[in-house]
Amino acid sequence: MIELTGWEPLGISVDWAAIEGELGVPLPADYKELYEVFGGGVFSDSVYFLGRDEGVSFDFLTQWRVSLSVDQDSKFGDVSAVDPYAVYAPGGKGLVEWGSTEWADEYCWLIDAERPGDYPVLARAHDVGGWHRYDMSTSEFLYRVLADADFQPFGIAQYDLGTTFTPGSGDDE
Repeated sequence: MIELTGWEPLGISVDWAAIEGELGVPLPADYKELYEVFGGGVFSDSVYFLGRDEGVSFDFLTQWRVSLSVDQDSKFGDVSAVDPYAVYAPGGKGLVEWGSTEWADEYCWLIDAERPGDYPVLARAHDVGGWHRYDMSTSEFLYRVLADADFQPFGIAQYDLGTTFTPGSGDDE
């Protein structure tokens, strides 16, 4: 990803133990490496990568907390926004979003507290329907989205958007 974008690693220091303590599971090692290099922000002006402390828009813990509270609030009915899954709750099984696109594609991990370390990527395209499962790392999935024109329905390389990265801003808190 560094080579693809020409990005200069930031070397961000993160208290992963606190974050993983709240979630009740460790996060994927490659996600943590990606975040420490890039922080949260936007790839190719269209793919949002959630991180930590870049303001509400790019803070995956804030996004997860909101999604979980909405998912568990009975006044919204008993159908999850990530149906047929649920938003991950500590100790359970469900989805945690780590990325999205400007056209409403969603990128999540399927986390099962009983299987820590096994985090397939589930992705849903806004116009294609159901969830697609990818048994690959976060960084491989993201790389394929950005660089593999044949990675359908999620690849964006054919749109010639360039492979840039723009850091998120902490100004929206």
